[in-house]
This record gives sequence, structure tokens and C-alpha cells, in this order.
Amino acid sequence: MKIEALIKKYNVAIPRYTSYPTVPYWEDIPDNKDWAELVKVSFDKTNKSNGISIYIHLPYCESICTFCGCNKRITKNHGVEIPYVETVLKEWELYKKIFKDKPIIKEIHLGGGTPTFFGSESLKTLINGIMSGSELAKDHEFSIEVHPNVTNKEQLETLYNLGFRRISLGVQDFDPKVQEIINRIQPYENVEKVNNIARELGFESINFDLVYGLPLQKEESIIDTINKVKLLRPDRIAFYSYAHVPWKSPGQRKFTEDDLPSAENKRKLYELGREMLEKVGYIEIGMDHFALSSDTLFKSMAKKTLHRNFMGYTNNYTELLIGLGVSSISDTWTGFIQNNKDIDDYMTQVNSGVIPISVGHKLSQEDTILRRHILNIMCNFETDWSNEDLQDPALFIGLDRMKDLEKDGLVEIFSTNLKVTEKGKMFIRNICMTLDSRLWNKQSSTQIFSKAI
Repeated sequence: MKIEALIKKYNVAIPRYTSYPTVPYWEDIPDNKDWAELVKVSFDKTNKSNGISIYIHLPYCESICTFCGCNKRITKNHGVEIPYVETVLKEWELYKKIFKDKPIIKEIHLGGGTPTFFGSESLKTLINGIMSGSELAKDHEFSIEVHPNVTNKEQLETLYNLGFRRISLGVQDFDPKVQEIINRIQPYENVEKVNNIARELGFESINFDLVYGLPLQKEESIIDTINKVKLLRPDRIAFYSYAHVPWKSPGQRKFTEDDLPSAENKRKLYELGREMLEKVGYIEIGMDHFALSSDTLFKSMAKKTLHRNFMGYTNNYTELLIGLGVSSISDTWTGFIQNNKDIDDYMTQVNSGVIPISVGHKLSQEDTILRRHILNIMCNFETDWSNEDLQDPALFIGLDRMKDLEKDGLVEIFSTNLKVTEKGKMFIRNICMTLDSRLWNKQSSTQIFSKAI
């Protein structure tokens, strides 16, 4: 089947599989007592051997980027910084009471919103508060997402001195027309300045976030953007598909589907960008990610130790991920929770001494088996069920659903394993979906995910 026909056939609404089960299919929500027990079991089992990861959501932005689907609050009032930081640290204290022992921190990631909405002193207070009474793992990694327009040298110096060595710049696209319609006007010079300061300070890994499929985006936009990115040569690139979900992100209603490239043209934008990146030494990692061979993300993929969680792909694996801040998601491997999505309600709950659970899920045995296979496919483009611990009736039902994809040349299925073909890498989400037992058992009548392409 020609690629155009495959795109038409498989361009359906599909999860991005940063978790399994995916959030819309969570049930059996743990209460605070249940959650504390799940956290304690995971912490006691893995803290000394693996350490823990922490994701902190910093939700404030000075202006809205209309393409963005993240949880954010728009304000120019920086008086919100300290009360929010104090609340996050109170939430961390609630977890430390569960741990009992000193946490060994392997990974901290600051996401948003716009983490560099917060000034140097606020960032210092936050990280010093997290580290108080904690221990650093030898191979720890601290990372942050930054908006080049609102990031200065003082902030970057502060972050470097606090131990941050990875930084991710939100670039999206350098085309002025695209920037205008997504309300992210950001000249090349702003990105270059932040990139160069980070290099001079000694940041070891710089990532650029690029997005394909944006409104008004053309092939010329991708060519110009990639040519400019090549000049700055970041260590990693996340080349994301734009997710059009206006029912979740009203800002996306500034434009219509008529402004978006067709599925076929959107895929051409990705293939064009990928070809240009590969020509200058970037290697495709998992889904939508690229890295130079000198970067730890590539080295992790080569060693088959690549991991994927709610922060995307990472070279660090910990069983326990604690999400702090509004709407953050925590993961014990056997359970998930997501914090309250409303900032005011989140702060009220934490200040009353309660972990602010809004939704969650305790994984069944079937869930954990399917989760492992989906994770293997997302990270390694293969999975294996020769071990009885990775067998379940739901797996074989999913493999039966996958036979049509095998006929189309997207996967090769053997007696105890499967491999994704080169052609199939384009449809990795579709492949994972065949194993998504909860999605097939509870198919929604309304669209809740972005389309595959």
C-alpha cells in the first residue's frame, strides 16, 4: 500500500502514550491513604538503588501561545511567584512525611507554563527547598523548559549554580506568519542569545522544541527553521506534531482547520524536517525526537535503556516519579495520580495538608503487562513476551488486532516477539493502540485525542 493510502487509513485519534492506561481511561482512583501506601512501597523498594524523579509544574505565562495545550494561567503579576513556590514546597513536605527516609534525587524537571516566568530568587528558593533534607544521586540530572523571550543571563546563571545542566528552548517555528497566528513572536536573535549564554555557562545538553503541522506552516517554513537550527546545533531536538484539540485548549480557536496543513502535507513537513536533520548528524530517537550521537539520549537508545514518562523521553529511569504543582502527574509504576488542575483549588488543598488528588488509577496486573509492552515499543521499536511475566490474554487479543498492520508492512510478528519496521515507525502510535485494551473496551463517542498525523 502506498504511503498516501496508509496515512489516510491510519490518521485517526490516538493517545501519545506517555502513560498506560492513558488519563481518559483511568479508574479506581486512590484516596490519600491508598496513594501514600503506593508511594511508600515504591520509595522503600527503589530509593536507595535508583533514586526518585521530581517533575514540578510552573503554570504561569505572561501571554498565551494559541497552539499550546498545556495547563497554564496568563498573568503579568509576578507577585504570584512566592505563594506558589511556598505551596509546592508544602506539598513536597507532605511526601517527605510518607518517605520517612531521606529521598535520593536522580532527576528534577521544571515544566510549564513558562518556568522562566519565575525570577532567579524564586527559582533558588524552590530548588533549595526541594534539596533541603534530600540527597543527590551521583548521576543526577536537572532540566528546565525556557521561553527565549523571557529568559535572561541571571536566571541561567542561577539555574547552573543550582545544578541544572539540561535546558530546553521552545522554538516552534521561525516563520513570522506562523509565529503571528500562534501568538509566539520570537525572532531568531532571541533564541540565539539564550542558546549562546547557556553554552558559555556550561550547560551540557541543549534541546530545541520544534512543531510541525502548525497553522499557515509551509515547506518553506520548515526549510528556513531547520537551516537556522543547524547554525545553533542543539544536542537534542523534539520535533513534535501539533495536536489540534480546541475542545481542550480554547486558544486554538483563534484559527480553524482550514489554516492547518492536510494530513498528507503535514506528514511531508515531518519527512522534510527529518531528512534535513539526518543529513547534519541528528539521529531519530523513538517518536518525534532526534539527538546527536554525543548526547546521552542517543547513548541510552543504543544501550536500550531509553525510558518514556509524562515528561517525554529520558535517559534516566526511576520507578517513582513525584509530580509537584498544579495538574502534575505522579507515577509509582503501580499507580498514577494527577493533581487538581485549578491553581486556587490546588493551593487550598495543599495548604490544608492534603495531597491534591483530582484523578488517578491503580494499575491491574493486565495494565502493568500492557504498559511494559507499549513502553518497549515506544522506546525500542520492539517487544518480547517469551517471559511468562509479560504474558496476558489481553496481549494476545491486541496482537490479533495488529495483524492488519502486519499485512500493511508496519510490524513483523514472531512467536514470542514483534518488531516495528522502518515504515511502521511513522505509525508507532497506531501500533501501540492495538494493545490498548482499555481504549478498545471503552471506545468514546466523542474525540478525546489528537489525530495520529
